[in-house]
Amino acid sequence: MVVLAVTWVAHEGQEREMLESFERLGAASRQEPGCRLYVVHRHREDKRTFFVYEQYDDDHALQAHRDSPHFQQIVKEELHNAGRRIDAFLMDPIA
Repeated sequence: MVVLAVTWVAHEGQEREMLESFERLGAASRQEPGCRLYVVHRHREDKRTFFVYEQYDDDHALQAHRDSPHFQQIVKEELHNAGRRIDAFLMDPIA
């Protein structure tokens, strides 16, 4: 299994657009065969900050996610127009 944890910050006034894009991306991503978990979180106080926690069977499943049409449309176009990714961590579980 591989884990990806990503933080995004919406541009001022683009919070709703980012939220709607993440809702669609999450729904589509959870349907992918190699996706074990895809959860989008929103900061309680700073409504512009989003945290995405993803689990995939392996690197191939993660790459299939990145190559998917919904990823290409939503992440590469919509999310990058609505905000910016501030960090991303690719991790392997230890236990």
